Amino acid sequence: MNPFLRFKTFLILPLLALLFCSLLGGWLLWFPPPGIPPTKTVFVKKGMHLRQVSGLLHEEGIIRSRLFFVFLATALGKKAKIKAGEYEFQARMAPLEVLDVLVTGQVKRHLITIPEGYTLAQIAQLLDDQKIVERDEFLQKASSPVLLASLGLASLPAGPGATLEGYLFPETYHLYREMDPEEVIKMMVHQFKKVCGPELSGKAPLAGMSERDAVVLASIIEKETSLPEEKPVISAVFHNRLALRMPLQSDPTVIYGIKQFNGNLTKEDLLRPTPYNTYLRGGLPPGPICNPGRDSLLAALNPAPVHYLYFVSRNDGAHYFSSDLEDHNRAVWRYQKNSGKK
Repeated sequence: MNPFLRFKTFLILPLLALLFCSLLGGWLLWFPPPGIPPTKTVFVKKGMHLRQVSGLLHEEGIIRSRLFFVFLATALGKKAKIKAGEYEFQARMAPLEVLDVLVTGQVKRHLITIPEGYTLAQIAQLLDDQKIVERDEFLQKASSPVLLASLGLASLPAGPGATLEGYLFPETYHLYREMDPEEVIKMMVHQFKKVCGPELSGKAPLAGMSERDAVVLASIIEKETSLPEEKPVISAVFHNRLALRMPLQSDPTVIYGIKQFNGNLTKEDLLRPTPYNTYLRGGLPPGPICNPGRDSLLAALNPAPVHYLYFVSRNDGAHYFSSDLEDHNRAVWRYQKNSGKK
């Protein structure tokens, strides 16, 4: 072969190979796979390594090449920076964009509503059902002395058995799956302090109560009625009873003290000696029985100016209030067929 042609061949072949690799790399780097849906949801679990993530993205049609994605993440020094979570990828995203979403943790967020009056256990189960956090892990964190001490809740007692019952504010939160339970708890406590903190510190002393007692009473009011207009009246009944050293006789407190309550409150339950049985024990129970909303907290601090001592359900969501036992007994007979309920 002519030496000149041999030299040209020797020169051109590497150039062609370089051009091919450049085109292939550009195609893999900038052009996403065709035919994927407008959005695609992918869940990266905790502990997944880069090859597993790459394989998952390839299976879901997000990237063209697993090996190239691994090479890309490694070459950019982002191999160990991919964050776990649920991701929603838009159609036609380039591999560099996909990698950036994973590294910066742009996870899909869910609107989760914590209803007023939910207990700590109910909140934990709701979050578990929505795959936000594991139930047991949430409950463990919500009773961690170290975490409780770090939250700056002056009214929260220290010591064994203390939990955040009463301080997880009912609200709609933007949460994502497999969150750190500590992060979720801090969000809810922060909302409690933001919404209720000024009211507690400013009005609890004026109402002759400690901040803790106000939260406990608010939780009972929350469980007794869902009607905003009734909350201050319910509050007045309990304030009046406390002033007269009468037992509160609140069914929800009794229920809270019964493990595995079956939904049917019996006379035997009312005689069961638990710390939360306000038929047998005077004063407030030892802690909140749920997580109250702002209306219940305000009602606890601002009871209506009435002298009622009794109330009974009218079976329509509202209650009948009485100032004397004779009137109350007539109302019980009328509305509850002499069931003996308050």
